[in-house]
Amino acid sequence: MLRSERFSALSHRDFRLFWFGQLISLSGTWMQSVAQGWLVYSLTKSPFYLGVVAAAAALPILFFTLIGGVIADRFRKRNVLLLTQAFSIIPALILGILTSVGGITVWQVAVLAFLLGTINAVDVPTRQSFLIEMVGRGHVVNAIALNSAAFNGARIIGPMIAGLSIEYLGMPACFFINAASFLAVIIALSKMEARGEIRAQSEGIISDFMKGVNFIKSKSKIVNVIIIIAIYSLVGLPYISLLPVFAGEVFHRGAKGLGFLVGASGIGALTGALGIAAKGNIKDNSRFMSLAGLCFSFALFVFSLSKIFWLSLIVIALGGWGMISYLASANSYIQISVSDELRGRVMSVYSLVFLGLVPIGNTIMGLAADAVGTTHAITAGGVVCIVTSIVFAKRYLAASAETA
Repeated sequence: MLRSERFSALSHRDFRLFWFGQLISLSGTWMQSVAQGWLVYSLTKSPFYLGVVAAAAALPILFFTLIGGVIADRFRKRNVLLLTQAFSIIPALILGILTSVGGITVWQVAVLAFLLGTINAVDVPTRQSFLIEMVGRGHVVNAIALNSAAFNGARIIGPMIAGLSIEYLGMPACFFINAASFLAVIIALSKMEARGEIRAQSEGIISDFMKGVNFIKSKSKIVNVIIIIAIYSLVGLPYISLLPVFAGEVFHRGAKGLGFLVGASGIGALTGALGIAAKGNIKDNSRFMSLAGLCFSFALFVFSLSKIFWLSLIVIALGGWGMISYLASANSYIQISVSDELRGRVMSVYSLVFLGLVPIGNTIMGLAADAVGTTHAITAGGVVCIVTSIVFAKRYLAASAETA
């Protein structure tokens, strides 16, 4: 396969502009995430407040992303994204200014995190549903994989730059750099030819939303995908928020060990995204999704039991590969299956279960960790994910055999 075919989505000028803009902007977003966490900890020395701010950023996805999906289908997606990216500059600038003058409080950080989360509730489903309009159905799998690669590449680049910036430029620099990074996407969007067609005829917000829900209900495989992502979000993905406990209490490696654990997960995820992008298409989607889901689930289980640091790094990298591979293939399957006029609403449901349920999952797993211990809680979560993955793997493969 030619290199150009492996990354075929980048042959589209609009997607190329969008992808490079996203890489810059997402690196800035990860910078702000790291600096914001350090700021909250510096102000409070409390893990509780770290959770409060994280919840403030994530809860708007749970509350508002379904409305965001309706907006994505009702207006031109490029114009919506221009507005969300422009509005995203405001919380970053305010954080930078308040931190510079030394008058910021943890509650101000929480309010600004909630504001940015509300903007993201509209931005995420719009961005997801805009991909296919930039590259077409034939290259949407490649576009989704490359989009995931940009996210996970930024997940490695952003924190490294943030650490250097905090050390040599001061914490406010991270917020100001993030504010400036949104300009990269705004410039990219302004140069695009694709605008996002308005295909949905509005019949009211409730009616518009229910059309998306009814479509999902009519597709059993999409229902299965949504359910398994919801379970992963509730009892699987929250392991990320508990990694500091593993680094400090299980492996006794401190902040440096935490960096290695987070980095290993990011490298695995980036490898998965680039692997799908290089393939260009997934021939047996059901089988691949089953494999990826089982890989994530078993990796989580083994990680929870491991007391060997280097083994845990390998396992957590495999888990990152499995999670991103599952999400990218599930995302592409849903986008190809849905009609153009419903895509924003359907992707808002996807975003809700993937991102909106995470704060609930963090709460569940946090309470479980306090009650029975962190390793036991993650072990239980791994078992639930394994059982779920096996059950739905059978359903995927049975449905695939029936249509063969």
